[in-house]
Amino acid sequence: MLWSLLKILVFVAIVGLLAFGAGLLMETSGGVQITVAGTEYTLGPLQSVIAFLVLVFLVWLFFKLLTLLVATLKFLNGDETALSRYFDRGRERRGYQALADALMALASGEGRLALTRAAKAEKLLNKPELTNLLVAQAAEMAGNTKKASDAYKKLITDPSTRFVGVRGIMKQKLAEGDDETARKLAEKALALKPRHAETQDVLLQLQTKAQDWAGARSTLTAKLKAGTLPRDVYKRRDAVLALSEAKTLLDETATIEQQEKAIEANRLSPDLVPAAAMAARAYIAKGKPRYATKILKKAWEAQPHPDLAHAFAEIEPNETPEERVRRFTALTRVHPDHPETRLILAELNIVAEDFPEARRALGNLIENQADARAYTLMAAIERGEGASDAVVQGWLAKALNAPRGPQWVCDNCHDIHAEWAPVCQNCNSFDTLSWQTPQTPEIASATGVHMLPLIVGALDDKSEESEPDAGESQEEDAESTEADVIEADVELVGDENRT
Repeated sequence: MLWSLLKILVFVAIVGLLAFGAGLLMETSGGVQITVAGTEYTLGPLQSVIAFLVLVFLVWLFFKLLTLLVATLKFLNGDETALSRYFDRGRERRGYQALADALMALASGEGRLALTRAAKAEKLLNKPELTNLLVAQAAEMAGNTKKASDAYKKLITDPSTRFVGVRGIMKQKLAEGDDETARKLAEKALALKPRHAETQDVLLQLQTKAQDWAGARSTLTAKLKAGTLPRDVYKRRDAVLALSEAKTLLDETATIEQQEKAIEANRLSPDLVPAAAMAARAYIAKGKPRYATKILKKAWEAQPHPDLAHAFAEIEPNETPEERVRRFTALTRVHPDHPETRLILAELNIVAEDFPEARRALGNLIENQADARAYTLMAAIERGEGASDAVVQGWLAKALNAPRGPQWVCDNCHDIHAEWAPVCQNCNSFDTLSWQTPQTPEIASATGVHMLPLIVGALDDKSEESEPDAGESQEEDAESTEADVIEADVELVGDENRT
């Protein structure tokens, strides 16, 4: 309403200005004299202005007729579109101007204005490969998903814009959470453009999320052929996918073919800990302990890990603790100062009841790099050497309050996993889990774990006193019972950490 009123006021103002100007010209003296073929014409000021405007119009009309004549001659000479181009030139000019305005509005984040300009360009221009894409993007920015979907479907019908249409609908399905349909559309888009890097990444992520390991390996190979993935990264990720494929198949009743998949995963990346452990177990199942030992030693050289030690122990399940200590020398002599080596040696010697040797194996680990597992082992050593319950419980109290040590942590979101997985359960990123100490500090209750050393200290003080009376004896028994419960909980924590 206001815009219409404003236009009326502007029109009235222009008419008033023209009338005022015409009145001034009529009151002005003088004029223009023109002599044509001996005849003299005298024009007043207003007539001179009108004659000048008529002359300008005639010049413009002359050039228009001249271009029409040129277009007609081109048409007669065989150019079938010459006349249509002439008549559509103004329409195209307005259409391209609307297209430019739509692009500027789209870049400025004005979705509704871009949609309006794009609709105008669509009417004026006969170029659906441009206008449909612009309409789709403007509709998405304006929040009109239905119109955007219709525009993408129009793009699919044209072979030259089919990839853009499929990719646009794929992104819509991803935004809606329909991963299954998005994965099928990504496969179709990749078939249309096999070297498109973004589509390869999207398809790979969707395939790993859906645990389609065979399809993911095919996509990974396509990325290598397209040159968007270095060969060393390709080998690592192909090993992860092969391991994931084997992990879903390998169990107690695994066939020879399934066991070979685990061995293939280790061959592709010998330093991948889960692959080495699984391949070793496959060789153990096939009755080839020497191959299993070789695999585990090579992986241990790259990175000592408790999973490798557990797999190494399964090679000879019926050996005595003393024999196991001697056999584990093949691993422990590789990185003798590594914390994992010291912890493994301490555990083996505790099982063999050689507690002084277990203490020597831990060495200065307690002072420098102690974690819950080291403190739990120290408590076991103290108990094996006959220390008092107060001393044992003191080490267990430290274990409750200590960091849990290295774990499987996502490099992307830093989420902690109980076991290795090819895809992070939190952020769905692929091949981002690594064996490391979490950066997030562990929080304990100030009135719980932090009070345990004080409780243990109180028990120690009471043990140094003379024979207590009956009431004190009952109180000490109650505290001892509570400490036993704490000790049992800590032993469970230590077992989980070792696992």
